[in-house]
Amino acid sequence: MIEVCAALSRGPAFLAGEALECLVTLRNPRPPDATPDASEMLAWASAQIHCQFHASESRVALPPPDNSRHDVQAESETVFVPNRGERGQCILSTPPKILFCDLRLDPGESKTYSYCETLPVDGPPSFRGQAVKYVYKLTIGCQRVNSPIKLLRVPFRVLVLHGLQDYQFPQDEAVAPSNPFLEEDEEGAKKDSRLADLASELLMAATSRRSLHLYNISNSRGKVASFCIFKTVYKIGEDVVGTFDFSAGDIPCLQYSVNLQTEERVQEAFQRRRGQPVSYGTHARHQESCLHTSQTSFSLPIPLSSAPGFSTNIVTLKWRLRFEFVTAREAAEELRGGASGGQAGAVSWTGVEQMDVDTFSWDLPIKVLPTNPLLASYVSQFPSTNTLTI
Repeated sequence: MIEVCAALSRGPAFLAGEALECLVTLRNPRPPDATPDASEMLAWASAQIHCQFHASESRVALPPPDNSRHDVQAESETVFVPNRGERGQCILSTPPKILFCDLRLDPGESKTYSYCETLPVDGPPSFRGQAVKYVYKLTIGCQRVNSPIKLLRVPFRVLVLHGLQDYQFPQDEAVAPSNPFLEEDEEGAKKDSRLADLASELLMAATSRRSLHLYNISNSRGKVASFCIFKTVYKIGEDVVGTFDFSAGDIPCLQYSVNLQTEERVQEAFQRRRGQPVSYGTHARHQESCLHTSQTSFSLPIPLSSAPGFSTNIVTLKWRLRFEFVTAREAAEELRGGASGGQAGAVSWTGVEQMDVDTFSWDLPIKVLPTNPLLASYVSQFPSTNTLTI
């Protein structure tokens, strides 16, 4: 028996274009004082990254698979196929890399191998939606002599920042963005660190720009309020903050709600039926009664576990703020109800029992970008370490 442990050294979240490093440790768990014939042998081990695509049959119409090239060897249990037994289609994979051949482990002995691969920049981000799913995994295959291959799958998350792959790094190392707190010994590590630093700088530049956006909210009867938001581009993990000024309105607003939503739209060429509805997901919600309120605000957090906006040939994901307002048809003075006198001259106001109201909604598109993958690793549902017993 051999225990195989795969550990992602930096956590389970990465930016496309970064280098993924995984330490693969193999150990013979038998005690050192076991008999000599207790040694264990493995013929070989190999590793490969792949992205698995899943589509909802009720929402997505995919072209029929091409079965003209039938690979007989892939059906054999002695051939390394990383996505063997998984649902969906493998839409992206890296070249397989051999970790070792003919490994012998004595009782209590262990050996560690390092696997490193740059994540492709042309793939989709990790996403689990109602119509499609994009799932990334590192698969490690190990085989004993004359035995089937055993697969250890390590899921991880990929964030895609568009435009990052087109950046040309400076030739002069002195002016290249770098992290002074990291010890970098190899050129690959330097480039990977510079890529992460550059991504942080680009995200900071895109999301730190503040520009006052003012909107007048009105219905068919007049102005309800004015709405203010300081930016419309965010990173996942940030808070969307906005303020209302109802004192500038002519129509009394009784209640409002704000929903932070994603809009998942299947491209027209892949829709199961023409004009099928768009799928919406709500990630945060704020609701408030605001009658006789002059000013108020809301703050909606963008979950670190959510996917930033993206677009592929099959689906597009966008973010928006969905506002819903309940307004009264009567003037504000008519909504105060009646007053009754009490002891010591106290006055008690009673609200009206019934009123006629109007409701309407408004959608404000916003842009949501990725965040630092180290932050995303803290809330990832994927473990950094996975084990298998052969």
